[in-house]
Amino acid sequence: MMKTERLARRKEFEAVCTEGKSWSNNLVALRALPNSLGSNRYGFAAGKRLGGAVVRNRVKRRLREVVRRTTIKDGWDMVFIARQAATETDYRTLKKAMEELLARAQLLGNGRG
Repeated sequence: MMKTERLARRKEFEAVCTEGKSWSNNLVALRALPNSLGSNRYGFAAGKRLGGAVVRNRVKRRLREVVRRTTIKDGWDMVFIARQAATETDYRTLKKAMEELLARAQLLGNGRG
């Protein structure tokens, strides 16, 4: 994921979380806010209650990979927040859950994925 596709600053995360719309399921919560950039920016969060650094980083890697392989409509800032159940599920289940969230949010694009 390129640097221009990341939400890096605390202010950016807070803006998406406070002003954006949210959707969730038992594995992931999604917060999304339209931006004026014409491209998407993504943030990934996994709190300490999920487990140690290895577990949190594994979950975030899986979330990033799902986003990388999925076509998503342009013009949004999104934050994906992992839930406890995401640490115990496989990649395929996580991918399906995230695609369902994106479809409910009407952010799923056409094409690959």
